Amino acid sequence: MKRHGLLIVDDEKEILRSLTLTFADEYEVFTASSGTEALEILKQQSVALVIADQRMPEMTGAELLEKVFQINANIIRMILTGYTDTASLIQAINKGHIYQYITKPWERQELRVIVKRALESYELALENQRLLAELQAANERLKDENIFLRNEVCRELQCADIIGQSPVMQKVFGLLNRVLNNSITVLLTGETGTGKTLLACYIHHHGPRREKLFIEQNCGTLPETLLESELFGHKRGAFTGAIQDRKGLFEIADGGTLFLDEVSEMSPALQVKVLQVLQQGRFRRVGENEFRQADVRIIAATNKDLRAEIQKDRFRSDLYYRINVFPIHIPPLRDRISDIPLLAQHCLNKYRRKLNSQVTGFSQEALQGLCNYDYPGNVRELENLIERALILSTGPQIEADEWLPALPVNTGGVTRMEQLERAEIERLLERYQGNLALVAKELGVSRTTLWRRLKDYRVQPDKDSDVSK
Repeated sequence: MKRHGLLIVDDEKEILRSLTLTFADEYEVFTASSGTEALEILKQQSVALVIADQRMPEMTGAELLEKVFQINANIIRMILTGYTDTASLIQAINKGHIYQYITKPWERQELRVIVKRALESYELALENQRLLAELQAANERLKDENIFLRNEVCRELQCADIIGQSPVMQKVFGLLNRVLNNSITVLLTGETGTGKTLLACYIHHHGPRREKLFIEQNCGTLPETLLESELFGHKRGAFTGAIQDRKGLFEIADGGTLFLDEVSEMSPALQVKVLQVLQQGRFRRVGENEFRQADVRIIAATNKDLRAEIQKDRFRSDLYYRINVFPIHIPPLRDRISDIPLLAQHCLNKYRRKLNSQVTGFSQEALQGLCNYDYPGNVRELENLIERALILSTGPQIEADEWLPALPVNTGGVTRMEQLERAEIERLLERYQGNLALVAKELGVSRTTLWRRLKDYRVQPDKDSDVSK
């Protein structure tokens, strides 16, 4: 086992000789008669502990140990003093971060014990640093693996259609198609649970950067200092715990897409730094002066009204104009009730595989109950309802039961199911140009039933419609 290096610094040769004899049998001892000579030795030799006399010409022990601390904070630092000099000791302890001071004359065996314990502390500190570095490296690998896995999930989603046949969703799809073949900055707005993350992932994996990384960061989950480090990275020693250089998400996502969810939650100071990346394509790691380049497509999302946030001085107007290049608003589920049956069946198919369930559909009452609800949690809440219903269901289809949420009171005597059916009939009439036979076939009802519903809903078909076709 390699012996630790001890550096003894004193302008008195007799003290150097005495301390060398004390420690030479256990450690590799280096001696210096001045602070300047000691610093030269430190450049060339591996030293674990320095013992320096306080009173030396040119450079005091406190001044030397302060420089030692700057060179390598891990080195154990001790100071020798032959008299009571309170001011010098305080200076040495405060600036040089002294492990212990030793008064002259010392007891040889006691000094050996002190040095041994100090070096045990040195070894423990090095071991802790090694373990911390390994832990941080493992966390970095885990983070990279999580990013990879999230991208694999998103790659699976790119082959799946985003569900929706309602007019408002058709408008959203039309806007999506406009941004798929370019790298324009997109701002997704909408209530919580409307599917902003899914759309961001869809845009990336159908766009020109699909072969690069898609990385998501929720700006509301971390405090400002940690979020800054997460986005831009940091330099070793930039703050407590920063034991090695670390890349930020802008560097990791270079060439790909960075999805900034809940972008309104960023502090104004951090908004300035994100704005700089958008304007100039460059940034600095925390604790670093060097600028780095990043070619990243930004997709931002928020459930807040950013214009209102600007009025309240919580969001910068210049950043808003930078991210609001191509806004897409995702409507709440209550504004697209005709999509609920499609979404419900999609969720059913998704969770029946997960839960190994034999349920294949919904009763008319259950579907009507789903269509009558307002969904403050939007599509995410619908998914949760379907998963719960599958767990509670005992038959071949989901029945209306206690899993249904409390329904709002209907107004005007028209249920959401009736609104849904009327909207579907009107859509099919337009699709088949008023051919009632084809509409009835598509709906799975007789033409007599269709006529009755047209009368109930006061829908006037085209007079030229040929019900016999």
